[in-house]
Amino acid sequence: MKLFILPVLALVTAIALPFPVNAHNPDQVRQLLETRECPGCDLAGADLTGAHLIGADLRGADLQGAKLVKSNLEGADLTGANLLGADLTGAFVTNAVLDGANLTQVNLSNAIMINAQTAGANLTGINLSGTQIFGSGISIGGD
Repeated sequence: MKLFILPVLALVTAIALPFPVNAHNPDQVRQLLETRECPGCDLAGADLTGAHLIGADLRGADLQGAKLVKSNLEGADLTGANLLGADLTGAFVTNAVLDGANLTQVNLSNAIMINAQTAGANLTGINLSGTQIFGSGISIGGD
């Protein structure tokens, strides 16, 4: 009977976590969610769907392949962060700093970007379908 209880307890604990922790460093995901400070952290592959990261310090963080769907990144500092292939569908990216960030193949569809700073950011293959962009260094269309 005791052998049965331990796996069930482990399963219940895993289901009870508020956000799936799929990053290379789960402790850093928890640090980010608790303190909103995680410069240089390894958050690659993290599922941060719907996370409230208002004013978060993510300078130089590795967010490659992270899932930030419908997250709130208002005022977040992502200077030099690696967001290669990250999913920011429907994210709120207002007054965020993305200077020098790697936004290659980032999905920003249906996101809201107001006054986001993007100087020196790599925008190769970025998806801006349905994105509302105001006062940011990103533009849709040609000359």
